[in-house]
Amino acid sequence: MSEAAAKGMRARWRRARRWQRVLALAAATVVVLVLALGVHTFGRLQGWFTERVTPQRLSALLSPSYVIAKPDGAGPFPTALLYHGCDGAKDNMERWSRALVEHGWAAVVVDSNTPRHYTDFATWRLVCAGQLLPGPERAGDILVSMADAMELPFVDADRMALIGMSHGGWSIMELMTLDLGRERPTNLTRLPEPGASILDGVKANILVYPWCGLANQARFDTWRNGAPVLFILATADIIAPMIECQFVADSLKAAGHPVETVVFQGATHGFDQQDRSEFSPLVFDPEATADAIAGALDFLDRAIADPAS
Repeated sequence: MSEAAAKGMRARWRRARRWQRVLALAAATVVVLVLALGVHTFGRLQGWFTERVTPQRLSALLSPSYVIAKPDGAGPFPTALLYHGCDGAKDNMERWSRALVEHGWAAVVVDSNTPRHYTDFATWRLVCAGQLLPGPERAGDILVSMADAMELPFVDADRMALIGMSHGGWSIMELMTLDLGRERPTNLTRLPEPGASILDGVKANILVYPWCGLANQARFDTWRNGAPVLFILATADIIAPMIECQFVADSLKAAGHPVETVVFQGATHGFDQQDRSEFSPLVFDPEATADAIAGALDFLDRAIADPAS
């Protein structure tokens, strides 16, 4: 082999070694980033990075954004609290609220995103990804908004229902796994009044295309609240696949929990929501929306009429 050929081979070998080092560094960087993301996600779910506040402070944050509606008259009325998906309060919240009021219920729409300024696309996508305001944290919003609603003179605190869409449904499910005698949501220093008995007045839970993935503790833990549950699911949901929620529903049934499931063929995630972001896979289905609301109202009527609930 000539000296020139040998030099060329050594040069190629050095270049190959440099590329190997570059690729190894890139691979190591990816691994570190994935691990960091995993640690952050797990930490958010566990509340490691969550600021804990008093119920009064959280109420001061959330209550200015409550949208409250009620039938004519003094009441007291059965009352539903509504919790939106990760993209914030959209037109479906008003649609459900209006139907509830027409049916004789008071309704309180609780906006968790706007008071925290989680309204732009880049930020609320982090909520959808579990990097901000995961279900175990937002469960505190539910308790505080319930306590606030119970103070309203027209609310029947013994006939309440929780309705959650997508991320809101996940948050309700996380709340139902807590033993409030010794546990609390990750964003609260303590429970709001009346303390551990706050869920006693909840007579129904309605979960509309909720997220039931592996990080949802309801897949693995016992539900502490015995109120009946209605799952409203969609076969074409690629964001919160219904098979995950069917697993949870079947597990609850096996444990003796009163569970009903309604499935809408061909409907997508967010089928009741007309407002959507650009390139969203959500498709508004007015027929499925009307049927879902009608079925939910019937479920609520049966739940508050049942003396065992």
